[in-house]
Amino acid sequence: MVSREMVDKLNLECEKHPHPYRIAWFKKGNEIIVDKRCLIKLSIGKTYKDEVWCDVIPMDACHGLLGRPWQYDRKVMHDGERNTYTFWKEGSKFILLPLKDVGEAKNVLSERELVKDMKVRGFCYALMVQKEEGGGIPIPTEIAKVLKEYIDVIPDELPDGLPPKRNIQHHLDLISRASLPNQAAYRMSPTQHVELNKKVMELMKKGVVQESMSPCVVPTLLTPKKDGTWRMCIDSHAINRIIIKYRFPIPHLDDMMDVLAGA
Repeated sequence: MVSREMVDKLNLECEKHPHPYRIAWFKKGNEIIVDKRCLIKLSIGKTYKDEVWCDVIPMDACHGLLGRPWQYDRKVMHDGERNTYTFWKEGSKFILLPLKDVGEAKNVLSERELVKDMKVRGFCYALMVQKEEGGGIPIPTEIAKVLKEYIDVIPDELPDGLPPKRNIQHHLDLISRASLPNQAAYRMSPTQHVELNKKVMELMKKGVVQESMSPCVVPTLLTPKKDGTWRMCIDSHAINRIIIKYRFPIPHLDDMMDVLAGA
């Protein structure tokens, strides 16, 4: 099979297919009528040359496909372990090997190839990669002034201790007579156990958490970050099940428009 795009681009002569047929696996949901074929001259390597009648169909994956008819005519033998195709033509044996890895020296030239290419072109460009010191995009002057003015609310690190108490203190209301969860800690490796204790001690030293004698206990766990460090998480599913969910209906659009009347 060959792609219709290649046939049109190379201006190859086509003829009506002696036995037209339909094929459905090239386009999802649509059948393709194969009614043309073309005689293609091809070569593999420097020694194998052949002429093959190929059906002309629209293809996006490739421009040519040697399928079962060609394998049947050439009595091709497939080695599944080595992924090779072996056949004979005019007394010569041919073995088609699989493609090498794309990332295997695909963009590397040998010294001989480089010298040959420089003689043909007459010039050569060298690209030097250098690490930029400092890096980053400079902050505009206007933004720098705003950041400097509000430096107290955007510090690099949070200060030790909890924030000061406000006029309104939020709390969670639990369902009446609900049993408080008291769950055991998750099983973890010794390395994770040391890391978890380290994080707890850091939080206690900063004054963010403190020892508690509450009968309510929920487990903690560690999840890996992209940079290889660990993030401590609290499994609060058991608490969330006994919290009273307060629901506030969203105002109707008409009521909101009436409130904004004359604004």
